[in-house]
Amino acid sequence: MKSLWSDTEAKKFAGALGRRVYTSRLLGANPELVLHGGGNTSVKVTEKDFFGDPVDVLYVKGSGWDLATIEAAGFAPVRMEALLKMAKLKALSDAEMVKQQRAAMLDPGAPNPSIEAILHAVIPQKVVDHTHANAVVALTNHKGGRESVEEVYGDRMVVIPYVMPGFELALAVAAALSKTDPRSIDGLILMNHGIFTFHDDARRSYELMIEHVSRAEAYLSKKCGKAFAPPKSKPAEDLSGLAEIRRQVSKLRGVPVIASLDASPEAVGFSARPDVAGLATRGPLTPDHTIRTKRAPVVIGDDIGKSIGKFADDYAKYFQKHQKGETMLTPDPRWAVWPGKGVVSFGATEGEAGIVRDIATHTWRTIQVAEAAFDGGWKPLPASKLFDIEYWELEQAKLRKSGSAPVHRGKVAIVTGSAAGIGFACAETLAEQGAKVIGIDLSPEIEAQMEGIGGVGIVANLTEDAKVVAAVEETVRRFGGLDIVVSNAGIFTAGAYLEDLESSNWDKSMAVNLTSHQKLLKHTIPYLKKGVDPAIVLVGSRNVNAPGAGAASYSCAKAGLTQLCRVASLELAPFQVRCNIIHPDAVFDTKLWTPEALQRSAERYGLTVEEYKTRNLMKTEIKSKDVGRMVAAMASPLFGKTTGAQIPVDGGNDRVI
Repeated sequence: MKSLWSDTEAKKFAGALGRRVYTSRLLGANPELVLHGGGNTSVKVTEKDFFGDPVDVLYVKGSGWDLATIEAAGFAPVRMEALLKMAKLKALSDAEMVKQQRAAMLDPGAPNPSIEAILHAVIPQKVVDHTHANAVVALTNHKGGRESVEEVYGDRMVVIPYVMPGFELALAVAAALSKTDPRSIDGLILMNHGIFTFHDDARRSYELMIEHVSRAEAYLSKKCGKAFAPPKSKPAEDLSGLAEIRRQVSKLRGVPVIASLDASPEAVGFSARPDVAGLATRGPLTPDHTIRTKRAPVVIGDDIGKSIGKFADDYAKYFQKHQKGETMLTPDPRWAVWPGKGVVSFGATEGEAGIVRDIATHTWRTIQVAEAAFDGGWKPLPASKLFDIEYWELEQAKLRKSGSAPVHRGKVAIVTGSAAGIGFACAETLAEQGAKVIGIDLSPEIEAQMEGIGGVGIVANLTEDAKVVAAVEETVRRFGGLDIVVSNAGIFTAGAYLEDLESSNWDKSMAVNLTSHQKLLKHTIPYLKKGVDPAIVLVGSRNVNAPGAGAASYSCAKAGLTQLCRVASLELAPFQVRCNIIHPDAVFDTKLWTPEALQRSAERYGLTVEEYKTRNLMKTEIKSKDVGRMVAAMASPLFGKTTGAQIPVDGGNDRVI
């Protein structure tokens, strides 16, 4: 491990707090040290309070901030006097500690101080760094962990046996430091937890962290031997199985989840180990990870449902054995080892699934090193200790305060023809309501358009089977499944009376406005059957029920699409897949309708542009967003009992009515 310190960069950060920000970011930049909010840092300063009186302050990382991106505002200023008084108490609940730390802050608008603020305060050095370095955790998580630590560090580090983070750990550290000269050591090794380094100089404290983690890395490398290399294998892809795993996990959690599959050679190699079921389920790298990943992953067997069901049963037993009145979390796994296929991580959002994936990746990589390095192999904390972290009082409080989620959060949606107009409005609305949207369009603009709403754009001609299959499979491969299909792609072919209608006009309309939708359904239905509250919404036209002269190719294709919807609803109802169609009319805020085109059409009817845009029974303008909102509603539980329906969004049309 190398120091990332740069004198040039360091000069951009003024003062003690500025330097604290800089070195904190250096730590956060290395995932071998810190992952997603893990670790914490602090600096002790003397400054004036509101009344101008000098006060000793601990600036400690605030709750919710990530070291990789932390700013000065991410540090909570807490009065040292209060923290040191708390350190002399014999007992203090976590809830009361959080309350008193907040009461001791100079700035009530700052974030809550780290749960380990008191620990930082009892260390006399000005700068304190704490990480959950993989190498250090591997060094401690085996039968002879204490002996290995002492062999590597001698008397340069004080070793602290595992203690629950928070007040108990602060007392343990204070007691250990009272038995030595704190300024004669470089830091602390917390068994099964992580490492602290400290110094009066920010750079020196940071570089001590790099030095001591490097020592652990070198020791592990020597123990493993030069020939050691984790196994690698090629994946055996099974997208249908992935969708089934996601469905089962979503069912257990009670909400749809994103399933992120890591099918890299390294992940597949780990999953294919003959001892993977025992190795992967022994426990996490560090107890803090249980809050995001639970104690262990599920190992998928030949029967997916049975494997995940057993995980849920075992989790319930684990809870009953260790619970002391807590509320049980949902019994779903947060990651899965799928032998021969890779590792799957789950989250209510893509971001959450990504965090779990990062933690899982560091876990399966590191435990293989520890397994190879030490006799007896990888040995984390017992389940009872991990339960205490997973069901920490503070985490239970967060659970009780959690609000309702967006209606489509965790769902995966395909929207075709979504580079502009109605299609984009549908995609945007679904994204706003929490869905992960994959937009498919012939226009290259689709990639930028979808990126702008947090989705994924795929350029494809929907009249080509191979392109449709590739797009659908990429969706499932990337997010684990499919729940919503909005089939919107279409064109308005040039008007012509039947006697003048060119065959190419008719054929093109049928290919795009009807057959492409049939192709999309053919290739998405197998995954929709394994979706969560799955729904199909087809975008038709008012022309189905009120056709106009000279629009045969368009009107007939849309009528065929409506019939396709009805047949699909009949076929898919036994699988709880809904299929409905929406019939919009007079939607003028699209690229098709330029101001000039609107003016010409309005003049043809002897109307002003505004009159033309509102020529319906309700005298209201229909916008793309109105259609998008209706489509999102039709894909939601609000329409959970409706299938085979035709819904107009036209402000009321006397010919239709």
